[in-house]
Parts: sequence; C-alpha cells; structure tokens
Amino acid sequence: MSSHMQQSQSRSLVDWLSYLEQIHPVNIDMGLDRVGAVARRMGLTRLPFKVITVAGTNGKGSSCAMAASILMAAGYRVGVYSSPHLLRFTERVRIDGAELADSEHCAAFAAVEAARAEIALTFFEFATLAGLWLFCRAAPDVLLLEVGLGGRLDATNVVESDVAMITSIALDHCDWLGDTREAVAVEKAGVYRAGKPAISGEPNPPATIASEAQRLGACLHQVGRDFHGDEHDTSWDYHGLHHWLDLPKPALPLMNAVTVLAALESLGLPLPETAIRQGLAEARLAGRMQRLQTSPLVIVDVAHNPHSAAYLASQLRQIPCQGRRRAVVGMLKDKDMTGSLAELKGLVDEWFLASLDGPRAASAAQLATALGEQGPAATFDGVRAAYRAALAASSPDDMVIVFGSFYTVADVLAASA
Repeated sequence: MSSHMQQSQSRSLVDWLSYLEQIHPVNIDMGLDRVGAVARRMGLTRLPFKVITVAGTNGKGSSCAMAASILMAAGYRVGVYSSPHLLRFTERVRIDGAELADSEHCAAFAAVEAARAEIALTFFEFATLAGLWLFCRAAPDVLLLEVGLGGRLDATNVVESDVAMITSIALDHCDWLGDTREAVAVEKAGVYRAGKPAISGEPNPPATIASEAQRLGACLHQVGRDFHGDEHDTSWDYHGLHHWLDLPKPALPLMNAVTVLAALESLGLPLPETAIRQGLAEARLAGRMQRLQTSPLVIVDVAHNPHSAAYLASQLRQIPCQGRRRAVVGMLKDKDMTGSLAELKGLVDEWFLASLDGPRAASAAQLATALGEQGPAATFDGVRAAYRAALAASSPDDMVIVFGSFYTVADVLAASA
C-alpha cells in the first residue's frame, strides 16, 4: 500500500473535513466537467437503484423528509442525500433515517481522493461523490438526491435520475443563478432528463420551466394543471396524476407534500395508501418549525429568504400567543435581509439581532439597518448571546422565534443539546 493511501486511511473525519477545506480551489468554474470526470472514474453516474433528484429554492429538505417517510412506511430501503448539515457532517448521508459511522465517511473520502488524482474538486463536489459512493455500498431501493445550489451545474446533476422535481422558484443565490425567476428556473430545470418524468411544484411557474423541459425532452407534470391539492380544515385532497386521495395534513408544508406525491406516483413503485397516510403523518425535519420547548414556546426555523420567511410568518399566525413574540435573527449578508425581515412585520414585538461568524456573515448592525423601523431591536455579537437574552426577557406565555440561517438554528440547537 502506498504511503499516500495509508495516510488517507488513518485520517479521522475531522482531519478529512479540514483537508477538504484546505484543498478547496479558490477560483473555480461552476460546471460538471471536473466532478463528472471523477464520477465516471468511480462508476457513479448511473446508479443501480431508483433516484429522485430534488431541486428548488425552498422546500427541498421537507420534500425529501416526506418522500423518505412515505417510502419507508411502504417497506422500501431509502437513502437521503442532503445539505447543509445542522450539527454533524454525517447528517448529509442517511439510510432509512440513520447516519453512518465516521469510519464509513472516511473510507468514502479515501476512495474519492484516490480516484480524483490530479482533478481539483470543491468541498461540496468531494462530499457529493463520497455520498454517492456510500449509497452504492448501502444499495437502497430509492435515493432522494437533494440539489445543493441551482441544478444544471450542481454536483448532484452528474447522476442520471429516474424522476426530477422542482419544489419552488424564488430569488436566492442571485450571483450564481441569475436575478430573475425566469433565469433561476432555467438553472433548476437543468435536473430534468429526456424521456423521464419532470415534476414542477411551483404554483406560479416561469415560462422557462416548460421551455427547458421541452428542450431537454422531459415529460413535464405541472402543479395546478396535472396534479393539485385541495386543503380542508383538518385534511386535504390529493388529485394526482393517476390517483385521488383524502389525506391527513402533514407537519411539513402541504405544497411540498403535493409535489412529493406526484414524484412518487411517477416513480412507478407500488405505494399502499396506508403507507402514504402514515408517512405524511410521521414526517419531521430538524430546523423546520421545530419546537424546542414550551413556556416560553421556542420555535426554530431555517427560513433565510423572503419566500421561506413568508411561509414561517403564515405558520406563526396560526400559533396562539398570549404574551409577546421575540425573534432571534442571524443571517448571511448575501441574502435579501430587508425582504426576509419584512415578511414578519407585525408578528414580532422585540428583535434580538445577532452577528454570525465567517466571510459571508451579516453583522448585527447590518441586520438592524435591514430591519428599519419594525420595532425595538437589540444587537449581539453572537447567536447564543442573543438567544440567552431573548429567553431571559421572556415569561411563560411568550414566544421566541429563531430564524435566518442554518448557522443560526444550528447554534441554538447546539446550545440546547
């Protein structure tokens, strides 16, 4: 064995992650040439199981959680690839809801390192190839493959999927994906495949979704046209591609549940209605309208753009609060801070604004500028200090809402662990 391979196999997961951050090339072209070349060397472009690729501005994580829950309730073995993680890198690769051991991730990184040789990879590209390698070893029946950024040029798009779905189209990552919904839709629709089902769950679709699906030769199924959901007080009706079902409301966004069911119908695997009902009822996702405690009620949500903040606001309006609502917010400066905070206008009595760490972080002062005249605000050097202050100011009837970024929610989850 070469000394290089011996060194690879003796690295811990912490060592590997540190190494991946160090070798991450600074100037890099977005594209699939490099990651695609390594994927082909490793035999990872055509996987020996069903694959659903999940793209969209918001709702990817919720959609994967609901699809996985339904498939597992039906007795299938399910892999989920997701990003970013909240507390542990190992959250990104799950088999039937369970994370894998650090040692398995280390073996996967060593396999990618050996295969890439002279080819430079970003952190996400390296991690995605390692994830695909792990899924090949685990051999699930279905893999739910969550896109990292965009779709067309994302590392996950090296895989030939059986079904591809788009959850939503909104403006985010404009530097990479374009500053119109039409341009963003072109990037997302890049996951569609010729002759394969292409599901769109965006209720107000830019014309470019249909034109890209047509250009690629994909079979487009559009919400509101080919399938839809009708909401009632305690239940909802799914009018699908082939089925009509009366179902319980999920804890996760109903609009995503509609799209998930259309994708699962398109996959062609038998799914008993009992499994659909059980899977929807049981699906949960960390960091999405997650309740950490009552008295005062603490809710954390990773909403980080106006579209997801609007959904957060709609959910908060349904939760009675006798006392005051306080919001703990930390955001990245490349997000639409003003638009996101404006979505909670009138819902928050006091703001606790926190600076995040890192080059993309917004300072508490920048958040205060974005907030404007929306009510009393205090600024803090970090999320934990802001969270402690919000809790200290709260009585049992009050509510504390933590949102703005995966980093913000992760900090509070770690502090509450």
